[in-house]
Amino acid sequence: MERYSGFGLVKHGLRYHENWQRVWRNPEPKKEYDVIVVGGGGHGLATAYYLAREHGITNVAVIEKGWLGGGNTARNTTIVRSNYLWDESAALYEHSLKLWEGLSQELNYNVMFSQRGVMNLGHTLQDMRDIQRRVNANRLNGIDSEVIDPQQIKEIVPAMDCSANRRYPVLGASWQPRAGVARHDAVAWGFARGADSRGVDLLQQTAVTGIREKDGKVLGVETNRGFIGARTVGCVVAGNSGVLAGMAGLKLPIESHPLQALVSEPIKPVLDTVVMSNHVHGYISQSDKGDLVIGAGIDSYNGYGQRGSYPTIEHTLQAIVELFPSFSRVRMNRQWGGIVDTCPDACPILSATPIEGLFFNCGWGTGGFKATPGSGHVFAWTLAHGKAHPIAEPFSIDRFNTGALIDEHGAAGVAH
Repeated sequence: MERYSGFGLVKHGLRYHENWQRVWRNPEPKKEYDVIVVGGGGHGLATAYYLAREHGITNVAVIEKGWLGGGNTARNTTIVRSNYLWDESAALYEHSLKLWEGLSQELNYNVMFSQRGVMNLGHTLQDMRDIQRRVNANRLNGIDSEVIDPQQIKEIVPAMDCSANRRYPVLGASWQPRAGVARHDAVAWGFARGADSRGVDLLQQTAVTGIREKDGKVLGVETNRGFIGARTVGCVVAGNSGVLAGMAGLKLPIESHPLQALVSEPIKPVLDTVVMSNHVHGYISQSDKGDLVIGAGIDSYNGYGQRGSYPTIEHTLQAIVELFPSFSRVRMNRQWGGIVDTCPDACPILSATPIEGLFFNCGWGTGGFKATPGSGHVFAWTLAHGKAHPIAEPFSIDRFNTGALIDEHGAAGVAH
């Protein structure tokens, strides 16, 4: 695999950029693999990459019904943070954040990770109590987090209206300086390139139509290109996890909802951090090319549509204009929806199933992007060893039987 560098860019520039190596192959499926990863989004591609890199398992196929990174990976607002309340989820997201910090160098692919900080606003006394509690928990877990007051908020985000006479006055915020944003496409492409270079087959336009099992053991998957065998199958398909589980006769404790986001026309730089508000329910950042990237909540109904409803967008824009009155004159450019799979406790499932060799990585709800490298890293370990990685153990599907839930609705309550 050709290594990307400044020298290589100059060299190819002299040749009119006509001879770049293909980023990944487009192979025909083998009859059998050691491991099949169903889902060619960020989590699935990261899983395949770490299987090859960390565990030497290269006879791996990533099966994607569309194109790589074309699902929820391409339909999110790219926020990365680790300031979760409970020890179990804090460990998982902080593990991921540490991987983010060296990911571009690791993959030799610029994922455009920008540690511009993430701010969670408080508008009521109860908001501030919750923020203080979460910040204290973060610091006990070694996660950078602090409580800041309105004056500090105004210094970081001059465009925000922090006056006391607002409908939802800003009383303070939590602040995680190491958090930020990354480029979603680059993340998927970087992991895909890394996995392919280590021998992983990336099978696009290959839809799984069934999961074959016998005597309680998985044998492989049925696809529109024929049966593909494997001793281990890991399913990482976000909002379609319930559908895939049904193919194996399983029922997961998840619901699928449309999650909406939108971007504005490009404007000059005005916001160099990420601002989130649980109370008025909206979050916003500005991309490198100037778009305001705005996230909304999930639609209340279950569904598999990638569009969503107008009332949710209307509510979110009201919240954004409440915080940033000057943005009321900015025109929106485009809107979209993703299909997210939500668990009752707002935490993911990283688990084996009653079928031997069949594993599911799902239930990330609205915050899956930030966990991409960490999710792939621990899920690859789980697939390679046939048992849960220590960080993944609390996220077993069995917790819904034992009652050992990890209630992260507060930390994930802004649809993130």
